[in-house]
Amino acid sequence: MSINYGRTESSTVRNADIPPTTPITGKHGHANVSDTERVLSGLAGAALAGFAITQNKRSSALPLGLVGGYLLYRGVTGNCPTYTALRTGTNHETDSKIAVIPEGQGIKIVKAMTIQKSAAELYAFWRNFENLPRFMKHLEAVEVIDGKNSKWTAKAPFGQTVSWNAEILSDEPDQRIVWRSLEPADIPNAGSVRFETQPAGRGTTVTVSLEYNPPAGMLGAIVAKLFGEEPGTQVQDDLRRFKQLMETGEIPTIGGQPHGVLGRSKQEN
Repeated sequence: MSINYGRTESSTVRNADIPPTTPITGKHGHANVSDTERVLSGLAGAALAGFAITQNKRSSALPLGLVGGYLLYRGVTGNCPTYTALRTGTNHETDSKIAVIPEGQGIKIVKAMTIQKSAAELYAFWRNFENLPRFMKHLEAVEVIDGKNSKWTAKAPFGQTVSWNAEILSDEPDQRIVWRSLEPADIPNAGSVRFETQPAGRGTTVTVSLEYNPPAGMLGAIVAKLFGEEPGTQVQDDLRRFKQLMETGEIPTIGGQPHGVLGRSKQEN
């Protein structure tokens, strides 16, 4: 399969390393209340409204009716005025066409490492995403679908796997790649890798910026950290292995034996 790795770029991410987070405001047809919360709100609202009707002229009838109506509105429409005012929500859909992480919910990681190779060499190897599992231990496989889209499968705690499809939002040869996951994704994420040539032949600094929404939110991130799966450490270790692979052609194991050899890139011209 011949894949075009030419420059592609969305104007909305031209000056950004990561697609922006965005509030879950409930505007533009996007609900800011999760499906489970909508059901509970609807049931509670119907119960309160029904109870208010039975109160006849008691002073509690009006407040109960108002609360019941409010909950019914949340359940039927999926929009919560309170969430809108707070710029948050329990649904993961945002109002942005490119943002995948709701505002205030994502975990951001930025790691960098200088490698004694040219930006062109590093970019070419990284741009063929099927090469990434060779030095990213948490990745099980990446399948390139076309020049813009790919399918990623990653290892998860307790021997499980998670997967998502991703698309490239910006591709600047020898400089930068920006991507985001597509819905539905087990772990919504967005990120970039930047290649910056250092002066006086001091190599290339590779900077990875990543933002993701862990399963179960912040609790999931804490549990993952306890089990040694904290992504900040993973990214730093991945960059170290990338440096070893590109500079020496192999990745040493703990026992000092090489693991993996840098062969010909799978990229097809």
